[in-house]
Amino acid sequence: MTKRTKRKFPLSGVYGLLEPGPVVLVTTAFKGKTNIMAMSWHAMLEFVPPLVACVVSNRNHSFEMLRKTGECGINIPTAEIARKVVKCGNTSGRDIDKFEKHGLTAFRGAMIGAPLVAECYANLECRVVDRCGVAKYNLFILEVVEAWVDPAEKLPRTLHHCGKGIFRIAGKKIELPSRMP
Repeated sequence: MTKRTKRKFPLSGVYGLLEPGPVVLVTTAFKGKTNIMAMSWHAMLEFVPPLVACVVSNRNHSFEMLRKTGECGINIPTAEIARKVVKCGNTSGRDIDKFEKHGLTAFRGAMIGAPLVAECYANLECRVVDRCGVAKYNLFILEVVEAWVDPAEKLPRTLHHCGKGIFRIAGKKIELPSRMP
């Protein structure tokens, strides 16, 4: 193995090195209004039941909707709708309907009141199960209570945010030995 030369790296860029998973669209609803928020600050915590930790800034319109209702959709888009995803992330839903504005289709799930995004290849219906980190870190723990996936999508090309408008697209699949079922 060759030794690599290293240089100092700005702490503000660490996010792009550790980004844990695909950019998702978080959907919420409260008092007849809906919202879509682009998010990539999430991580799986447990397999069964599936638990997801996510950070939703208290400056975001979605924060109060999620805090008040205790439920949301996590919608996993592919590169095919990347521009719409970024537009959702660059606009506020306080005064606009992001579904209408960005040409996305809402559909009703089975377990939550928040809409799901039809254009996404997978949709997770979630309920908040732990709020202990909300006051200090804006950290919600969600339980996935229902999941939907497009069976036609065999190798989704998901978006991965590296910071400052830079994204990677998931690519080639490799298989390695694993003890996981």
